[in-house]
Order: sequence, then structure tokens, then C-alpha cells
Amino acid sequence: MNTETLIKPTGSLAATFDRASPLTGQTVSQGCAMTVADATAACDRASAAQPAWAALGPNARRNILMRAADLLAERGPSIMETETSEVGAGAPWANFDIAHGCGTLREAAAMTTQVGGETIPSDKPGMLAMTIRTPVGVVLGFAPWNAPIILGVRSFAMALACGNAVIVKASELCPRTHEMLIETMHEAGVPEDVLILVNNAPADAPDVVGALIAHPAIRRVNFTGSTRTGKIIAKLCAEQMKPVLLELGGKSPLIILDDADLDEAASAATFGAYMNSGQVCMATERVVVDESIADAFVDKFKARIAGLTAADPRGGPVALGSLVDPSATTTVSRIVADATAKGAVLHEVAPAQGNYLSAAFVDRVTPDMAIYHEECFGPVTTIVRVKGEAEALRVANDTEYGLSAAIYTRDIGRGLRLAAQVQSGICHINGPTIHDEAQFPFGGMKSSGYGRFGGKAGIAEFTELRLITIGLEPGQYPF
Repeated sequence: MNTETLIKPTGSLAATFDRASPLTGQTVSQGCAMTVADATAACDRASAAQPAWAALGPNARRNILMRAADLLAERGPSIMETETSEVGAGAPWANFDIAHGCGTLREAAAMTTQVGGETIPSDKPGMLAMTIRTPVGVVLGFAPWNAPIILGVRSFAMALACGNAVIVKASELCPRTHEMLIETMHEAGVPEDVLILVNNAPADAPDVVGALIAHPAIRRVNFTGSTRTGKIIAKLCAEQMKPVLLELGGKSPLIILDDADLDEAASAATFGAYMNSGQVCMATERVVVDESIADAFVDKFKARIAGLTAADPRGGPVALGSLVDPSATTTVSRIVADATAKGAVLHEVAPAQGNYLSAAFVDRVTPDMAIYHEECFGPVTTIVRVKGEAEALRVANDTEYGLSAAIYTRDIGRGLRLAAQVQSGICHINGPTIHDEAQFPFGGMKSSGYGRFGGKAGIAEFTELRLITIGLEPGQYPF
């Protein structure tokens, strides 16, 4: 164990678990190994604290969330250092992670005064009918590792803005990063029992998660992660009759039509495929390109990615860091090997070295290859050549996923017509598949999940819509 760099948890629990850095293989941090009893107690505390938080005026909650955004920005460098050690993120991604997390907090702050209802016309004389939105109570949010600040903030910010208490289930792959985020929120003024971090050893995850979902105080579940795990969470929630917001996997297509600006398309494909080493749910995993311009695009794409070599981000600015763990590297290697064995053409900037995978793409991919269907979640994208617009649309929709998509064309009307037919929650015309802003509604369809984060759309996920009527005149009844 590298005791000189070991980051220990600040919690009071004695039991811990180790997190090995993907950069070195050495233990870099420890997390609190909470038990089912600890998780249950956390839910009880949150339930008791929530009414007082909901009773705060919206501007009081707004001020706390704004203060949290400022503190997060100030602490960005130290949090980024920990994030890099725990998940291997390079500086471009870690910087973006902090900045977007701050923006999400500020957007949630702006929403505290937007939690409103409406009056509704009634057929009954003298009746005033209106809707109101009230907090659901306690929300369980899951914070994943691949964007630990953005998605960590997303697991609680809007729920807090709406007056709920939140239990945050941290990722076992970045326990200290998530702990630092919650500490920042507490220092900004969120009461400790209103926002509680639950961490556990990896082996204990099924029992702890099951206990959290089953706890009577939990009234909403907010999960971001893999589709495989999301299905498990959805089943557990269904057994408890609890609504769940799911943001899961993706296999995002970037469609390049025959009239596209190929330089712009190559730049967007590069950013979308390799940002954070492709470990992003919106990553461009499929470049669907018209065969008439495919060779020209491939030449530009090769030139664009030539410098994207993976390296240790602690040694200075690098475009690509490491993958999160050896299992991720194994998955990427397996599906690439399957594709090349079946006739695909691999282009890689540099050979893989452990968890360090440089940019690569696989050309002439066909449906019989695993990489055509499976989420890669690494710095490898695919090129599927098609004949015309209709086939491009068919291939784009030929996936179980439906999170993000992009279309490159100089004809905006053509792009809008195709965008309406792409089966995804998000579609960008002349932009990369990776693009989100805190005020945008964010979410997918099919196996990418359901529900929406962001802006006013997020309010509906963390409140109860209730109808209240007031009789202003004597009632008239048939008997």
C-alpha cells in the first residue's frame, strides 16, 4: 500500500474499504464501509430532518445552493486531484466536471422559486380548482464514478431545491471524491441530516442498496449507471411501488450525410468519441457515414485524432487519462478483437499499455460484430458505412439504446426531418453527441432509461403534483 498518498475518509465509522488507483494499481483512498444498519439509520435521520428543510423559504434554499456552487469552484483544484487519482480522469474532463457541477447547482438554485402549480377551470359552479407541487420526502440518489461531480450534483441538487432530503449512494470507485462533494454542500449550509452520503464496500452493495430502496422514508429513486444495474434497481423499486428516474447506457450515433461539412463532423466525432476516454453515456460510439463521402471522412478523422495518446494525467496536461479499472480495458479489448476477427479494420493511435488506451476506431463495422451492439465505454468508436439517408436512419435506430444522437448536414430542414425520426431523448444537428447544459431536459428512451433531469423538467421528478379544490358556493347534489 502506498501509505504516503493514501486518502482516508473523514467519517466516524471504523470499517473501511480500499480503492486502488487505475493509474498505479496502488491503494489511493479509503471509503467508509457502511452496513445495512448504518444505511437504515441514515434514512431515519433524513426523514426526521426533511420537514424543516421543506419549510425554508425558496430563497433560503436558493442562497445555500448558490453558496455551494461558489465553494465547489474554490475547491475545484483539490477535488480534481482526488478525482484523477481515483478514476484516472485527465485535466480536460476533470475541469469540465467541476465547472458543469457548479452550473447544475446554480440552475437548481434558480428553480427553487419555480416549483409552482396552476388553476384549472371547473364545471362545478363556485369551485376553485388548483394544483400544487409538494416535496416527496426523502430521495435516494446514486452518484456514479465517470463524472463524479456532475452526476454527483445531479443526484441531489434538484431534489434539495424542491424541499426534499437526499440520501446519496456514492460510487465505490471514487469514495473520497464524493465525500469531498458532500462536505462542500454541508459547509455551504445544507444540514448534515438533509444530505447524507452512504458509502459501502463493493461486496455489500446489493444488501445496502436493497435496504435503502425498501426503507419506508424513501419516496423517489434517482439512478444513473449501467443498463444492467438499472434494470435491477427498477425491479426493486417496482416491488416497493416507488417511482424511479433512470439514466442508463448509450450507443449514440453521429450521422454524417452526404452534404455534411466533413471538417466539422470530424471535429465533433473526435470530441464525442474520446472525451473522458469515451467513458460518457453520450459518447459517440457509432459514426454512421454515407459511403459516398466515407473515405474522405476517414482520412480527416485519422488526422484529427493523431495526437490523442493516453498518458498519466499527473505528469501534465494530457487529452486521455486511463480507463477506470482493468475490467473496462478487458471489455474494450474483447469487442475490438471480435470486430477485427470478423473483418473490421482497426486504426489505433498507439498500442494499449495497461489501462492506458489511446484513441482508436474500427471501420467497416457490420451487425454481426459485438461492437455494433454493445456499449464500449472506452476510447474506441465505430464507423458504419451506409447507402443514403434512409439506411442511415435505420442504422441509427438499430440499437436497444436511445440517449443521444447527432446529425451533420448543411440542409437544416433535412436535419430536422431526420431528428424527428431518430429514437433518442436528445438529438443535436451539426453538433457532437456530447452536449448538455444544466437548464436542458436530459434523458433517454428505450434501454437508456426514462425521466428527465435539468431545468423545469426536473421539478416534476422530485415533487408530488396534487389537486386541491375549494367550494365557494353551496353544493348541489342529486340526493
